[in-house]
Amino acid sequence: MTVVALDRRVLIVAILAAFVAFLDGSIVTVALPAITAELGGGLPVQQWVVDAYLITLGALILLAGSLSDLLGRVAVLRIGLLGFGVTSLACGLAPTAELLIAARAAQGVAGALLVPSSLALIMSAHRGSSQARAIGLWTAWTSAAFIVGPLLGGVLTDLLSWRWVFVINVLPIAVTLVLLRALRNEPADVRPPIDGVGAVLGALGLGGVVFALIEQANFGWASPVVTIPLAVGVVSLIGFIVRQATARHPMMPLTLFRNRNFAVGNLATVAIYAALSISGLVIVVYLQQVAGLSATLSGLVMLPLTIMLIALSARFGALAGRYGPRWFMTAGPALAALGFVLLRAIETPFDFVSQALLGVLLYGLGVAITVAPLTSAILGAIEPERSGIASAINNALARIAGLVAIALLGAVIGTTVDDAWLDSALLLCAGLMAAGALVSAIGIRNPVSTPGGPSALSAGSPTAD
Repeated sequence: MTVVALDRRVLIVAILAAFVAFLDGSIVTVALPAITAELGGGLPVQQWVVDAYLITLGALILLAGSLSDLLGRVAVLRIGLLGFGVTSLACGLAPTAELLIAARAAQGVAGALLVPSSLALIMSAHRGSSQARAIGLWTAWTSAAFIVGPLLGGVLTDLLSWRWVFVINVLPIAVTLVLLRALRNEPADVRPPIDGVGAVLGALGLGGVVFALIEQANFGWASPVVTIPLAVGVVSLIGFIVRQATARHPMMPLTLFRNRNFAVGNLATVAIYAALSISGLVIVVYLQQVAGLSATLSGLVMLPLTIMLIALSARFGALAGRYGPRWFMTAGPALAALGFVLLRAIETPFDFVSQALLGVLLYGLGVAITVAPLTSAILGAIEPERSGIASAINNALARIAGLVAIALLGAVIGTTVDDAWLDSALLLCAGLMAAGALVSAIGIRNPVSTPGGPSALSAGSPTAD
């Protein structure tokens, strides 16, 4: 196999592996009414079908990043794909709500193995402008998976059954496993021990805090069901930070945050992905519950965003690799913020062309400009041998930012879904995007271009304004 063919196969494998993990974070949303209509349980079951997956994914993704660097990307990807396929079938065949929730939690464990390993595989196989373009394609397709999920879930639920929302995963997983056979596993030359204490503290911390944020809406802040997990989570997170600062082989080396672009890029990630998660929920919920659209039609409203991500992200990734990520990471969120402001024209009766088209196009263009340069700035700041854990940190922050933002949404803007609720949510999204733009403009530094080639985003590289 030629080098070009091998690099192309690596890219396809990485995209497919991460695609299913991102897709399952959003595809199930529109299927929730059908799930509870068959299995019962009402709103609490709906919440936990979504959140069981996100909690285990967010809590274990750092550990998965360490395993990726230690055991090799291909080996961890293979384990994750097999686990994801098995747990997807378990979700699709679940006879009760309790078994479905348990299978979703197990699916999140497998999903945590896929994301950092897939991106680290790209980082190890591509360099320079080729790496920037590959990251652009990866971010385009994986971001599109997150956004297209409600549309695909609506089609499968309306035409077939909610169970196909999970069973459909088996197809891309089978294709990915076949393609993976030609790739060599290359574990790290030096094999430091896994930080087991750090892994437990991190999982308890993230899981406890997120559990409390979810359940406070059901039990209230004074309930021990909320206060005990919250206290355990906060203490565990403090212990986790202390452990990472003092452990000989930390699973999340705090020294990574000494790199300016890595630290600032992750701060921008929190704001940007919180906005993406909130908007993905509130627009679909409003269009179904207030405007009266079907699950499929509500998903179609955001289809232009998905098309723009797929069509443009690789191009902007390549441009960021050539000119540096700073102004792309500034202009992109600013355009998305303007798009959110324009989307406040949505009302009942709903008309896509007059109320939503321009806002969706600006939102889509802004996200397409942002995602690949953001990923390039963060991972390009870190040496390749630590790209697995760097990717895991960034993806953990993105997932947790979205989960926490949604968990707190009711407390911030209320729970009555109407025109005012949507307007408040979209203004919140615009503010978060504007914050991401401001942080990037002030904090991100473009690397100095090397003579005869594109600028290299690497750890320790000199930077320029």
